[in-house]
Amino acid sequence: MAAGFSLPSARERTPLAEILLDHIRSEGPIPFSEYMRACLYHPEHGYYAQAEARRFADYYTSPDVHPVFGRLVARQLAEMWERLGRPAEFTALEGGAGTGRLAAHILDFAERALPEFFGALRYVAVESSEARRAMQAQSIGRHLGAGRAESRAALPQRIPAGCVFSNELMDAMPVDRLVHSAQGLREIFVGEREGWFVEVTALPHSPRAAAYFARQGVTFAEGQQAEAALEACEWIEETGRRLERGFVMTIDYGHEAPELYNTRHMRGTLLAYRDHQVSEQFYGAPGLQDLTAHVSFTSLDLWGRNAGLERTGLASQTRFLLALGRANEFGDVYDEGQTETERLRARLKLKTLIYPEGMGETFQVFIQHKGLAAPALTGLSEL
Repeated sequence: MAAGFSLPSARERTPLAEILLDHIRSEGPIPFSEYMRACLYHPEHGYYAQAEARRFADYYTSPDVHPVFGRLVARQLAEMWERLGRPAEFTALEGGAGTGRLAAHILDFAERALPEFFGALRYVAVESSEARRAMQAQSIGRHLGAGRAESRAALPQRIPAGCVFSNELMDAMPVDRLVHSAQGLREIFVGEREGWFVEVTALPHSPRAAAYFARQGVTFAEGQQAEAALEACEWIEETGRRLERGFVMTIDYGHEAPELYNTRHMRGTLLAYRDHQVSEQFYGAPGLQDLTAHVSFTSLDLWGRNAGLERTGLASQTRFLLALGRANEFGDVYDEGQTETERLRARLKLKTLIYPEGMGETFQVFIQHKGLAAPALTGLSEL
């Protein structure tokens, strides 16, 4: 290992920090992906084991802004059902379903506005956090009780027909961090010095990281850092294997490889979120802040092909929502009986979802298909 270099001064000695430091003292420096996995998914002290209120203190997602996001996703799912020939059972599987907020928006809207589709719909909310999975009983309890929805910790072994989709799941999958030096590609490990975390560089712990970049045709400038999202690739490949016919839809922030790994991202894209502040204080409060890295849609495309997934298309969230909403002039944004003031508020929230300065151009929608000819989907259509 190379010598460690100094890190930002923020230090909050959380219970997870002590666990990780003890482990590093005993076993030596660990890959960043191991550190990130513990920070996010440790069953007791990980970020996603905390109460949902903790997340609201740090950031919002599109379903938090307004139910119209889920309602338009429901319309796209219904069209996918149509493209598959209206199977008697259509599985809508949400990866990283959290407490079930998006699930509730989709199920409630489909029941009310898309009755034929709802008759075939089987919703599977997949969430690894036991605490957040337990909260799904509050958001989608009625649908769980009716057998229309299922809550589980992992993907089912097979998905005969349907769509596996996620919203801000891939960006929270653990990544390895690498840097291109005069000696070639080196990996950034997490070590310990004087009672706190330090970063140390060494040869990559696995050849898979170099292969990840090579397959995407990535070349680096000297000193450039980047994240290898190997777990996201494993997830998309395994999902593709279990899906027999249908779609995979990934909604997240990211880029294709040429843009994601260019010199505008010399320090990579990894960020920490806490109290609605964004920083590079990755080690400041292990377990009490979110850690994310931008998604390479090129990698999802390439690794998905290993399991028979084909590229359907990529669109910004702006284009996706506008294309789906224009059919009824965004009537889905309103609830029955709303006052004009309430309708105005709803329109303002819609703008947050679609305007470039809001979430509209930050998030992308990447769709893949399997077992059917290249389908035309409204959410990917040109405006």
